[in-house]
Amino acid sequence: MSVFKYEKDADGIVTVTMDMTGPVNSMNEEYRVAMGETLEKLESEEGLTGVVLASAKKVFFAGGNLYDLLATPKGEEAAFFEELEVHTKPQLRRLEKLPVPVVAAINGAALGGGYEICLCCNHRVAWDDKGVIVGLPEVTLGLLPGGGGVVRMTNMLGLQTALPYLLEGTRVKAADAKEQGLVDELVATREELVPAAKAWILSQKDNPDAAVQPWDRKGFKIPGGNANHPAVAQLITMAPPMLRQKTRGLLPAPEEILDCAVTATRVDFDTALRVESRGLTYLVTTPVAKNMISTFFFGMNRLNGGASRPAGVEPQKVKKVGILGAGMMGQGIAYSSAMAGIEVVLKDISAEAAEKGKAYTEGLLAKRVSKGKMSEEQKADILDLIKPTADNADLQGCDLIIEAVFENIELKHKITKETESFLAENGVWGSNTSTLPITQLAEASSKPENFIGIHFFSPVDKMPLIEIICGEKTSDETLARAFDYAKQIRKTPIVVNDSLGFFTSRTFGTYLDEGVRMLKEGCHPVQIDSLGKAVGMPVGPLAVYDEVSLELTRKAQQTWKEMGVEDAHSDAAITREVVATMVEEHGRGGRYHGGGFYEYAEDGSKDIWPGLFDLYYNADVSLPEQDMKDRMLFRQVIESLKCLQEGVLRTVDDGNIGSIMGIGAPTWTGGFIQFVNTYGVQNFVDRCRELAAQYGERFEPPAIAVEKAASGEQFA
Repeated sequence: MSVFKYEKDADGIVTVTMDMTGPVNSMNEEYRVAMGETLEKLESEEGLTGVVLASAKKVFFAGGNLYDLLATPKGEEAAFFEELEVHTKPQLRRLEKLPVPVVAAINGAALGGGYEICLCCNHRVAWDDKGVIVGLPEVTLGLLPGGGGVVRMTNMLGLQTALPYLLEGTRVKAADAKEQGLVDELVATREELVPAAKAWILSQKDNPDAAVQPWDRKGFKIPGGNANHPAVAQLITMAPPMLRQKTRGLLPAPEEILDCAVTATRVDFDTALRVESRGLTYLVTTPVAKNMISTFFFGMNRLNGGASRPAGVEPQKVKKVGILGAGMMGQGIAYSSAMAGIEVVLKDISAEAAEKGKAYTEGLLAKRVSKGKMSEEQKADILDLIKPTADNADLQGCDLIIEAVFENIELKHKITKETESFLAENGVWGSNTSTLPITQLAEASSKPENFIGIHFFSPVDKMPLIEIICGEKTSDETLARAFDYAKQIRKTPIVVNDSLGFFTSRTFGTYLDEGVRMLKEGCHPVQIDSLGKAVGMPVGPLAVYDEVSLELTRKAQQTWKEMGVEDAHSDAAITREVVATMVEEHGRGGRYHGGGFYEYAEDGSKDIWPGLFDLYYNADVSLPEQDMKDRMLFRQVIESLKCLQEGVLRTVDDGNIGSIMGIGAPTWTGGFIQFVNTYGVQNFVDRCRELAAQYGERFEPPAIAVEKAASGEQFA
């Protein structure tokens, strides 16, 4: 029995309902067999008047089988290309060339290959529901839409309109998809889908063009023109350098997509499809695609599925959260919590400071209202959830309190002792600390088993990650509740064990440290920051140090010294020296202290502080650029592996997702640990030893990497 249910009604319309083995429909061997059999039946069907493609699953169609794509090795390109050209694409071409109208009845997400099937239909009807989204997000996995998506989108919308969907992988909700021309019709309920599809087919019985795709009609012209049109020709000239500026040449998929889309404006439809197949064949075996699929699909799904959450603890929702400190972090946490419908008590030392913290949410909501994303009534409802106060008593009954004050252990201890008693019975205390060990912070708590680290990233309203840190006495129930809160406010949680700096701050610190080391060695500061960005980091190490603040680093180093511990990485003496010189001798505390490594103009521009050249630059120093790039990247990778080796990181997924979302690890790496897998574990060990011989023992490969290389294993 086929997994495609085939039903013909009295009007001659066949409804094909896809119901494949497993939780979703996807383009695997079972699909290819079922689609082939269904097409043969449709092509020989007598009295056929139309076809409706529907799904029995919650998701309309999930797209290509990523297990197969991930497993495709170098050397198998010919076989992969043949599969595309002999089976996948000819089947879709046969579907859109049926002599009767074909309608997609979209009841759920239709992404990637799922939407490519929809593009082969003559009409697309979608259920107007929040779970219905369409799009071609392959670029986010290092791939391109290889089932005809690039070519059909370009022919349907025109090059200029299609490119943002293809290059950004935009996922579009049903109502917006209708407005933007990605679907043709909306229905209010799922039950109306197939009847609406059939009604459209019947309405087109006197229209011979209803069964012919626009690009297969005589005289068809691409909207906006082909490559010879002046506006399109100008776009084709301007797009590559603009794209290169954005990707820095590190992501091959966007460039390949652009090339395929431009080709679709120059050659006939079927030739363009073949070029598209070549593009996907090239991309699928690249390390970048392997990295991105491994982390952004499989790793993210495992994390979001609760792999790091203790089993056996009933899910719970936070009803009332107290936030101590209405500064930059506290006000962001308040906004994110209120947006999730949680009652918020925002406390500071004065009512005025607390009100100012609430005003941050009001400002963000006002922007949403001005853009039509929210009504004034919704804005008012959210603001009503936030109670600004200076009174500890208002915290009474909070099932979660998050302390978000300055990184000073005495201050944090004092606040814990003063306000912990206001928690509801068995309530959770969370510290938003970026570096201080949770076990030591929990010493001030009467219930250390209910004490946990909840590390947010700035700006909280934009950053998607939360780093949850377990102290030595943190209970599984407390961890589960912190995890549930992170999901409740729509953040991705990673879970790590206690350590100075935990995972993200500790690892990120090595990037800053290596940049400062190269500065001290005499390298040009502009070159250092440029090569940091050339690796794929969002900002160069010196520029980001200014944003983080050299003054705060100096204070943190003093706090660690008072606690009897060293910096998060043990070999930071050079950074301590440079920071002390910059702050104490030259008053260069960072951007928000009047300037640091850079000078900042009123118009927002910045230039290297000239004093750096007198202090550190040596024109006689010339390091190989590849060494400089590897030093900045490998320091972070090595530290990530040490965190895994020491048990600070609980899983590889936590390390990869945490490094991408929290540290800004280059997208092409798939995260700092995944990078080692495709670089080659033995190659990584060898390169570490080369760097160690040249630049110091901090580059010695961690034992965990040496062991993996010896056994021929990867990090999973």
